[in-house]
Amino acid sequence: MCGLTGYIDYRPATRQTREAIVGAMAQTLYHRGPDDGGVWVDAEAGAALGFRRLSIIDLSPLGHQPMVSASGRYVIVFNGEIYNFKEIKARLAQEGVVPRGHSDTEILLEAIALWGERPAIAACEGMFAFALWDRQERKLMLARDRAGIKPMYWGLTQDGVMLFGSELKALRRHPSWRGEIDRDAVALFMRYGYVPAPYSIYRRTWKLEPGAMLTYRRGSEPKIERYWDLRMIAETSQVDPVPGTDADRVEMLEHLMLRSVKNEMVSDVPLGAFLSGGVDSSLVTALMQASNSRPIKTFTIGFNTEGFDEARHAAAVAEHLGTDHTELYVSDENVREVIPNLPIWYDEPFADSSQIPTHLVSRLAREHVTVALSGDGGDEMFAGYPRYRWARSLHRAISPLPNSVRRGAGALMTAVPNGVASAVMTLLPKSERPKRPGQSLKKLGRLFSGSAGGDFHREIVSVWNNPESVVMDAREPMLPLSDPDLARTFPHIAERMMLNDMMIYLPDDILAKVDRASMAVSLEVRVPLLNHHIVEFAARLPFDMKLRGNVTKWAMREILYKYVPKELIERPKQGFMVPLDEWLRGPLKHWIDDLVAPETLRRDGYFDPTAIGARWQDHRNRTWDWGYALWNVAMFQSWLAQEREQPPNEPVLASMAV
Repeated sequence: MCGLTGYIDYRPATRQTREAIVGAMAQTLYHRGPDDGGVWVDAEAGAALGFRRLSIIDLSPLGHQPMVSASGRYVIVFNGEIYNFKEIKARLAQEGVVPRGHSDTEILLEAIALWGERPAIAACEGMFAFALWDRQERKLMLARDRAGIKPMYWGLTQDGVMLFGSELKALRRHPSWRGEIDRDAVALFMRYGYVPAPYSIYRRTWKLEPGAMLTYRRGSEPKIERYWDLRMIAETSQVDPVPGTDADRVEMLEHLMLRSVKNEMVSDVPLGAFLSGGVDSSLVTALMQASNSRPIKTFTIGFNTEGFDEARHAAAVAEHLGTDHTELYVSDENVREVIPNLPIWYDEPFADSSQIPTHLVSRLAREHVTVALSGDGGDEMFAGYPRYRWARSLHRAISPLPNSVRRGAGALMTAVPNGVASAVMTLLPKSERPKRPGQSLKKLGRLFSGSAGGDFHREIVSVWNNPESVVMDAREPMLPLSDPDLARTFPHIAERMMLNDMMIYLPDDILAKVDRASMAVSLEVRVPLLNHHIVEFAARLPFDMKLRGNVTKWAMREILYKYVPKELIERPKQGFMVPLDEWLRGPLKHWIDDLVAPETLRRDGYFDPTAIGARWQDHRNRTWDWGYALWNVAMFQSWLAQEREQPPNEPVLASMAV
């Protein structure tokens, strides 16, 4: 795991100047790769590559980057891991290629040199983002892995410089950088709590989407194409289901998962796993322990707030599997310590509050290991989120009702006070009760009344359901969630939601969160459930092997219960949630008070102070739980304050000379 960056600038400059600039850009990524670093410059062509290395495979100098191919034609900076690199190495050997070292980077580089870019990428299983410079054709290529596990930003400055990097902070270090905040992206952030790809918080700067490759040559616009398209795979899978009985399919799935876990346990440094005690992390840990004769190191975070603590469940699973388990209970001091650093780690506004425990568990793990495996991806592939059940049931309930009845019921639900909503929700089975009843009932009301525009998924996942009303001068861009063709191709509401979550929520929220939280402490996190063979197989499984009745992740549970007793797992899904509502009324009250003060919001000019102030007042008075909506505002304001404190680029700019 590493950090990469670079730029293409056709204006004349000395080699020393280019090296100084790209070196400064790479240094901003030191946390991603504290073990080694390097720069490479094609001065005549205007190309510069920078790198920071976290040594995982081939710890020798032969793994140093930027790396030049044996032919001298290609130069690469590579972030991630190719888990099947030994298989690719064997194929290359059959064609007479003998690598100098033992790194997966070199294997990828020589595969590109021999087979070409697209065939080489197609042969890879792994998580990666890389930049490749073709010295012969003077062409830059950027590529990102299929699931979007590793990040890649790119941008074009007003004076024609092409910038790219693992994090935005590297792009900001270039002298030509002029970061202009995109108000439309702010609206997206307020709705979702993150900025979805291809957008970034800045104009003229984008995220490369999962499964995509970008090529850039002088005199032409960047060209983006997909080498792997999840939506197309999902469409094809509808007419090509996995054959056999349920038992056959479960056995095939177990084989794929066990193979992926074994491949991702290859490491030249200490390795462990995140363990929450839920289905996904317990399954990954169980398969790891089944593949290892010694106890696997496992790590978990706990909370002292009732309803938010899964540490005891994780401890029970760890004891059963015989892992070497470590846990940390989060204190108010831990939270206050982490929050000021969030804008620095994430580079753009990011408001998934589980970013806090994710960082803390990463920091805990890094005290013992350099690599950790996680269970991310299971919820999106196997219908693990309660919203899939809710949407299915709600869609069935609403569809046959007359419009007048729907509107009346919706108006009633929307008007119910928070306390009454909480009381009503106690009538539901405990496993079906939402943690935030007032918000859930409001969403139901909007869906019943039709004010959500029939867009079930977008309404359910929205933090602010009308961000243009609070973000000044913004026009929210539309995303695939609202694509009418998607609804026609995937009429099953839950399946459509899962696909959208795989394409947007998983890479732009979950995986982005894990990447920044872990790389801030130089920890590599691997996600074996997102091996693309598993993703493609899951797409071809019948839906009732994912959600069977009210049992989520049915096929995964069938595998897990071979290793862990059912009674240790069966409980309502909790997720990596934090007691945010009470934190904002308690230990974080003064912090958020300053950030959402009317005078502060008026000075900054992005949010309507009246709308924000009303919600903060309701939240403090316990009229409504607006914690997540307010957290979005606070995270943007905190990021904006940090953005204004960025050091100027003049020291590097002053060194530029022809």
